[in-house]
Amino acid sequence: MKNSFLVFCILVVFMSCGQDPIPKPNAYLRLEFPEAKYQELQLDLPFTFEKNPLATKIEAKSLQGKTESYGVTLQYPSLKGAIYLTYKSIDNNQEHLMAFLRDAQKFTQEHTKKADEIVEQVFEDEKRHVYGMIYEVGGNAASQSQFYVTDSTNHFLTGSLYFYAKPNYDSIYPAAKYLEKDIKHIMESVSWK
Repeated sequence: MKNSFLVFCILVVFMSCGQDPIPKPNAYLRLEFPEAKYQELQLDLPFTFEKNPLATKIEAKSLQGKTESYGVTLQYPSLKGAIYLTYKSIDNNQEHLMAFLRDAQKFTQEHTKKADEIVEQVFEDEKRHVYGMIYEVGGNAASQSQFYVTDSTNHFLTGSLYFYAKPNYDSIYPAAKYLEKDIKHIMESVSWK
């Protein structure tokens, strides 16, 4: 009995002396989203833009304010997120423009408490008179992307991306990147009336 136990132990030692264990590489969640085929959204608003058909629920309403204002919500139920747009008329008043720009930038800077980084990208389309900025927010901030566009004289549009979940950047990153493309397309396709 002692001999068989000794043989067993020797076999275990020799069999376990193989290659060094190799840790498995990190795995990333692979989510596949449908390719966006944008369609122009026609609402009774002072601007139009193209939206992704994945945004299946659209709400638009008039807002109270110093100038003509509207709110538009593009809801993406399958991604549990939404892009919130706010339009304000500048009325060819530079004070209004400066106030709207300060508010948009201040709103983004409030995310620095939770954000790991905020990357700014300037947007200009002189042909269509659309100028603005997009902010990509990294980390566990409440909103992963914000933007604003304006023609500098009559129109000002801001937007923010939110998810209906506690911010966990690693979990929402794929959906945030997908919807960031939609935000960029809104900026590229916005047309003032």
